[in-house]
Amino acid sequence: MTILYLLGIRVFQLLVIFSSLFDHKAKLWLKGRKNIFKKLEKSIHENDKIIWVHCASLGEFEQGRPMIEAFKEKYPSYKILLTFYSPSGYEIRKNYEHADFVYYLPLDTPKNAKKFIKIVKPKIVLFIKYEFWFFFLREINRNDIPLYLVSGIFRSNQRFFKRHAEKSRKMLKLFTHFFVQNVESEKLLKSINIKNVSITGDTRFDRVFSITQNAKELPLVEKFAENQKVLIGGSTWKPDEELLIRYFNETSGSFKLIIAPHEIHKENIDRISFALKDKNVLKYSEANPQNIQQADVLLIDGVGFLSSVYRYGSIAYIGGGFGKGIHNILEAATFGLPIIFGPNYLKFNEAVELESLGGAFSISNYNELKEILSNWIDNEHDLNECKKVNLDYIRKNIGATNEILEIINF
Repeated sequence: MTILYLLGIRVFQLLVIFSSLFDHKAKLWLKGRKNIFKKLEKSIHENDKIIWVHCASLGEFEQGRPMIEAFKEKYPSYKILLTFYSPSGYEIRKNYEHADFVYYLPLDTPKNAKKFIKIVKPKIVLFIKYEFWFFFLREINRNDIPLYLVSGIFRSNQRFFKRHAEKSRKMLKLFTHFFVQNVESEKLLKSINIKNVSITGDTRFDRVFSITQNAKELPLVEKFAENQKVLIGGSTWKPDEELLIRYFNETSGSFKLIIAPHEIHKENIDRISFALKDKNVLKYSEANPQNIQQADVLLIDGVGFLSSVYRYGSIAYIGGGFGKGIHNILEAATFGLPIIFGPNYLKFNEAVELESLGGAFSISNYNELKEILSNWIDNEHDLNECKKVNLDYIRKNIGATNEILEIINF
């Protein structure tokens, strides 16, 4: 298994090298790992006490973030090393103020893992949600470093729970403790005789709840939304945008629209703007107190503040559900916004739960979107009922970070 795994890693590396010739993310993936060990040796000193937190990408960072900030407060003499696997996380959070060091995770090989641990010498390691890199996990274990999985979530179709998966399960045996999101994950782990498990929930609830306490004021967005119902399309892709644009084009004057697309390059922003026919469309980067109130549609063509935009909305449509999976719905739910998303959401526990509670709705086509939106825009009572469901859901699920901190002692 080890030889095949390593072979797979090398084949993947070759594919990334080839892809980098024409793919920007692949190019960033390679560039970010160039001379990684020289950078680590230069920045980390012999006497630094390191807490290492690893996240796959931006979504996992939002789960790791409450832990990082809690550690900084509780253990001020320690330094935080934050690593990312994906450019989507690293490029956006490489200047994150609560981490002392932010780097890409080197390729998972025995040599890289040994060298990384020798340089960093972490006191504890947190892997967030579902990252399982065999050689890194093995090297951490060989050095007797406590290793935790935070906000873990497991499903029966994962390789660990299939027949003849003993070698894959060995990776799980390397963890000191699992902090999982739900009962199903605990049951699955115990079914393969892993008992060092605690159900602590999802640390993202602590993060999004803190957003409501510390949300940025956005005076221009506030002025745009003044005395109006506002539909916010957050982290949308083309299939999502086509549905929202069609509905907005067919509905005049009953609400305003904010679209914060996942891709904010000029071509995509221009495509969205052109599709909105005769509407007054304004880019956020070009907004000012004079032109904002006349706008019907506001296009968010920047990054880093969508979570604060939600505070000015009435309804949220979260993108990604017609692709690989929906983006973060909790940032909208924490402000009480009723939520709509596409059909690919079943891997997201919070989406499944909110749909069952009646605070979120999945749609598969335009007619379903139209029916739900038209009801919410015309029916204040139903809108408020959904709002209450989502606010209650967030409040009932906060506290995971403190529970985990009570168990981790060093």
